[in-house]
Amino acid sequence: MDLRIFTEPQQGADYDTLLKVAKATEELGFDAFFRSDHYLRMGSADGLPGPTDAWITLAGLARETRRIRLGTLMTAGTFRLPGVLAIQVAQVDRMSGGRIELGLGAGWFEEEHRAYGIPFPKEKFGRLEEQLEIVTGLWGTEVGKTFSYEGRYYQLADSPALPKPAQERIPVLVGGHGAKRTPRLAARFADEFNIPFASLEETERQFGRVREAVAEAGRPADALVYSNALVVCVGRDDAEVARRAAAIGRDVDELKANGLAGSPAEVVDKIGRYGALGSTRIYLQVLDLDDLDHLELISAQVQTQMG
Repeated sequence: MDLRIFTEPQQGADYDTLLKVAKATEELGFDAFFRSDHYLRMGSADGLPGPTDAWITLAGLARETRRIRLGTLMTAGTFRLPGVLAIQVAQVDRMSGGRIELGLGAGWFEEEHRAYGIPFPKEKFGRLEEQLEIVTGLWGTEVGKTFSYEGRYYQLADSPALPKPAQERIPVLVGGHGAKRTPRLAARFADEFNIPFASLEETERQFGRVREAVAEAGRPADALVYSNALVVCVGRDDAEVARRAAAIGRDVDELKANGLAGSPAEVVDKIGRYGALGSTRIYLQVLDLDDLDHLELISAQVQTQMG
């Protein structure tokens, strides 16, 4: 089981804080550092000192880290034109020496679009499908040849399809809870399917739908990595779990029901139950980015028990 650190900087974190967490992620042996792609805080957080851009952040971290994978859960399709996104991600991949992964979603948080003057189209899923076609098509075009595309939402004419990523293929993540279109999109474009904040029962249902879609698309059953994203709150004892839950404004019982919370042994057991459903990668949503002792505990007493 790969354990990855997943952050939500829109809740309140500057680049220096993210750099500390990314370096700790690398030093403590985790597989990857991922971040959300949002420009507005959610819930009761103050969001100070303000948002950081996902791909500018990852470009910086690409030069400050050496081993860990870097990526997004999920880049909002509404934020960037697909041609521009293909250039950005390919460039950051080269800056990292080939350690980038792209999670790409439709975009959903209308309030942040209004706050920063970003158009929020009604039809987002069709746009996402075209974006995935374009981004992967640009990267896959042979050097010296051009890429053209005529879609409903986007048109490209004679693009040189440059630059190329350092990797032969940047892993693409598609995710979500949608019952029909999401599995089909994952089966067509994804190297990994991620389901965020889902129960064991929801995970089993959605993984099943995606596997069926993969088979219908004619791809091998093991063509995709299946993963979960879950909030994490681990403590050496009940008091430490309660303190960490309070620090992120959550209830311990709710976290145990809906996330990975409790003692290291409890969390290892819960991860194993997700693993039994076919999940081979867990994105640990860490909400208190100043609590590096939390990462150290997870590394020492949870990650060491992963096969």
